[in-house]
Amino acid sequence: MEVSWEELEGRCFSCNRCPLHKTRTNVVIGVGNRESDVLFVGEGPGYHEDMQGEPFVGAAGQLLDKMLAAINFDRKSIYIGNIVKCRPPNNRDPLPEEQKACIDHLRYQFLLIRPKIIVCLGRIAAQAIIKPDFRITKERGIWFEKKNCHIIATYHPSALLRDETKKRSTWEDMQAIRRKYDELKKNEMENEKNE
Repeated sequence: MEVSWEELEGRCFSCNRCPLHKTRTNVVIGVGNRESDVLFVGEGPGYHEDMQGEPFVGAAGQLLDKMLAAINFDRKSIYIGNIVKCRPPNNRDPLPEEQKACIDHLRYQFLLIRPKIIVCLGRIAAQAIIKPDFRITKERGIWFEKKNCHIIATYHPSALLRDETKKRSTWEDMQAIRRKYDELKKNEMENEKNE
């Protein structure tokens, strides 16, 4: 079923599928290029995101911006969303039932954007998108493929703020993301030339 951005936003703003809608200040749908080949997905909005209605605007978001800049991306060249669109109280992990209630919104975003690469930021996003038993410490940096989309998980920026030892492996993941993007672009250009 086709859904437009306007319909998706309307559904998100009027959503009351789980209790999170009762405590939200703003629905945080996403930000960035709606035609991007790259979709970054976090777990859910925190305090600052809930206040501003935009994902990744607090300390973790500032670190994400630096990570993106290091591989020549920014918020205008990619799209950033979350598994849940409303802030869980006290920034706790979104509960499985909250994720289940909200995942359709993300599926529609995927259908609208049609990314070639999805980057899961943290365990929650990886378990929702890649597989339920995903283990971030063991499986981050590994490419998966679903529906012609390349999917990888790396540590959530907030994990790097708590544990700087994770920065090196995250940098390796970010470089792998850039390489995959460049490879896909090159293949796309070669295919166009051969047509």
